[in-house]
Amino acid sequence: MRRNVARRSALAATGARNLDYIFAPVRSTTAFEETLERLGTAIKLGLLPPGTRLPAERELCEQLGIARSTLRQALTALVQSGYLVAIRGRGGGTFVAERPPVAEAPTEELLASWRDLLDQRLAVELGVALLAAERAQPEALPPLRELVATMDDRLDDFSAYRQADVRFHMELAEATGSPRLAAAMTEIQGAMTDLILYIAHPPEVLAWSNAQHGKLVDCLEGGDGDRAVAVMTEHLRGTEHVLAGLLPD
Repeated sequence: MRRNVARRSALAATGARNLDYIFAPVRSTTAFEETLERLGTAIKLGLLPPGTRLPAERELCEQLGIARSTLRQALTALVQSGYLVAIRGRGGGTFVAERPPVAEAPTEELLASWRDLLDQRLAVELGVALLAAERAQPEALPPLRELVATMDDRLDDFSAYRQADVRFHMELAEATGSPRLAAAMTEIQGAMTDLILYIAHPPEVLAWSNAQHGKLVDCLEGGDGDRAVAVMTEHLRGTEHVLAGLLPD
């Protein structure tokens, strides 16, 4: 009996330490994605068991050091993905779902390769961002800005948004003047299709992502390769954080 009590106490202490990490302040550059990853991972690992009620929004914002709008985006994504349940009214709040997400489970092949795929995407997209900023001709900018505007108008229609998103990255590759990079971008965008399905797409998240598209065009216009690489890195790492939070281990 004493041994069982001691074990439970040790497990409780370990869980408390883990939750200290989960609810520690996050970095501002990827606040939404990192918040989603932390909460999603905590749920998958059982650190936040089914039925657990999350702290109030104000308390969570203070613990994580993020804006309420950022927290709500992350909670919305996790609700849409089936990890959390939002209940209104007296006694309501945001709770860990009693059952796993109902979405179709990713294939074993996808689970085994998604991080490698993101590494490949990182290599291709960073090279494209750097060279596009160095080489883009003035006539390459209007089509890119038009696609950014199109995505702003399609925040409530992810299918249409995604079409413009793919075209944006393809146009970016074309701006490098390298047929091989354009081909590599085509391949990586096709490979990302299945992964993208596992990311929640509330309008606020799409708006944040598209703001980075706009920054990339600004980098091309100013010929700022270093800044283009920094913006693209943030853009891609955001996807990695979200997938880490939503995909099963």
